[in-house]
Amino acid sequence: MRVVRLASEIDFAGWRAAARALRAEGVEPQAVVWTVERELFDVDAPAPSRGGGGFTVPATFVELAEQVIQHRSADRLALLYRILWRLEREPRLIDNPADPDMARARDMAKAVSRASHKMKAFVRFRLVEGAAAETYAAWFEPAHRVTEATAGFFVRRFTNMDWTILTPDACVAWDREQLMVSEGADPADAPSEDAQEVLWRTYYASIFNPARLNPKQMRQEMPKRYWRNLPEAALIPELIETAQERAAAMVAATPRQPSDRVLKAALRHARDASYEGGVPTSLEEIEAGASVCRRCDLWRDATQGVPGEGASQAPLMFVGEQPGDHEDLAGRPFVGPAGQMFDKALAEAGVVRDRTYVTNAVKHFKHEPRGKRRIHKTPDRGEVTACRWWLDAEWRLVKPRVVVMLGATAALGVMGKPTPIGVNRGKVLQLPDQSQGLVTYHPSFLLRLPDEDAKARAYAQFVQDLRLAGKLAGL
Repeated sequence: MRVVRLASEIDFAGWRAAARALRAEGVEPQAVVWTVERELFDVDAPAPSRGGGGFTVPATFVELAEQVIQHRSADRLALLYRILWRLEREPRLIDNPADPDMARARDMAKAVSRASHKMKAFVRFRLVEGAAAETYAAWFEPAHRVTEATAGFFVRRFTNMDWTILTPDACVAWDREQLMVSEGADPADAPSEDAQEVLWRTYYASIFNPARLNPKQMRQEMPKRYWRNLPEAALIPELIETAQERAAAMVAATPRQPSDRVLKAALRHARDASYEGGVPTSLEEIEAGASVCRRCDLWRDATQGVPGEGASQAPLMFVGEQPGDHEDLAGRPFVGPAGQMFDKALAEAGVVRDRTYVTNAVKHFKHEPRGKRRIHKTPDRGEVTACRWWLDAEWRLVKPRVVVMLGATAALGVMGKPTPIGVNRGKVLQLPDQSQGLVTYHPSFLLRLPDEDAKARAYAQFVQDLRLAGKLAGL
């Protein structure tokens, strides 16, 4: 029996070196015990071998293993070595969604990805009283050991701030120049409530939309295990209790009209398809213009125009095809079943939707009646071309570093020519304004796939594409 002791729970380099050496020696998985703590009779693994019989593994396995090792499951190290052992004889194992080992590893990777996403979403910094320099600290308890792997996100987002994140596993600190990692801490080491939390609760209460309340989904996205560290959590019971009353008041309220200047500009742009003498100067003009757009005939059967939404200076922009039935009624992009699929994939990819800009190549819902239902129809090239004027305006104002095209119609709107998804998926395309482009599936395509295995493979590819987009955009 070979016992391998790693330097830490997430010592991927140590696991990789030991696994490579054991694999080269032909040590079978059942003959290896993986551990972190040294016991009295532990025997260290042999030094990494330079050989290995030319056996190589796919890069996707290495990426998977880097995530799985952050999982808290005690069997993760043995599982990874068992997969490594099998890969030599089963080179296509990594692509088999039905294999129990691979399914288990992918589930672990997804759980780790979700834990990283939750950390990005729910860390709340507090001012450290009495510190020589303005310093902030936060306490967080991640579901898995993702602290070190997720620290880079906070470095990029809070580069000009001194901060520390304390967790039971490890602590990470940034002094505006260097990221430091130390041992885990205790909740008592974190600062108590500061004055800024009052402002944060006021902000949270003001942006809470009672019309979109879904307590079940809220608990899925914001599990109760994180509530004690969130200053806004104290408001949630009251906000839920009064949601119905506030939503009714919103429906009864008179809609806010754009300013006269914005409305005049929007009407000028929207009603005259041949007018190119001026361009929208704000997203507010585009929002108003989409509602009164007459550049093609789709407005006649639609409830309203649906503009994009999101961060006004987002590094990442998503372009879909057109509003669906739910979006047409709500006046917002990606809120129906495809939007829920999109949000789920974004969460698994570790991309925060609020930091992106989401829009469509066509702003009105094209459909045909079938009984009481309105069935989606794909916009034709002329309709996409007519609406491209609005898309270009959004693109120019948002200034994204990366533009993701969700489906063939979105690709036509962005690229101005047919761009097959199968051929171009996963490739980084250079766009005219020096931003980067990616094409991938539209979420509705995933929903329509009848074969569950094909759907699982396509969904995994979709999440992989979103993850790549997030990395390219620096999110």
